[in-house]
Amino acid sequence: MKYHIKLGDWTTLQPEAQAIRFDVFVREQQVPADIELDEMDPVCLHALAYDAGGQAVGTGRLLPDGHIGRMAVLKVARGTGVGGAILQALMQAAQQRGDRSVVLNAQTRAEGFYGRFGFVRDGDEFDDAGIPHIEMRLKFA
Repeated sequence: MKYHIKLGDWTTLQPEAQAIRFDVFVREQQVPADIELDEMDPVCLHALAYDAGGQAVGTGRLLPDGHIGRMAVLKVARGTGVGGAILQALMQAAQQRGDRSVVLNAQTRAEGFYGRFGFVRDGDEFDDAGIPHIEMRLKFA
């Protein structure tokens, strides 16, 4: 399935991005609502993925320091390539602004997903909001 990816600031994309993040992280994964949004959102580049019907189904963000985070896809769109489309759009944006690498904190169960895009594990497993994570890195050629 083909997705339209829109990149923008938090002010523009917050309503849809926040709804997706709350659905995935707070409702599904039981992340406390008070830690889901943070002071970094206003300074990040955000991505929203829209399906053929114009429905926002996924989101992610790129921090000023090259971290990719808050990758979330609604349950109805998982396994359709939307997560990869969001990730690739954020990776491309990082490259275009001159970043030499990107890093992310992946839920351990998503290690294979990120590995398919060239990310490699860097360090030991750690806990974030009660969910096991690992740091993963990708250096651009």
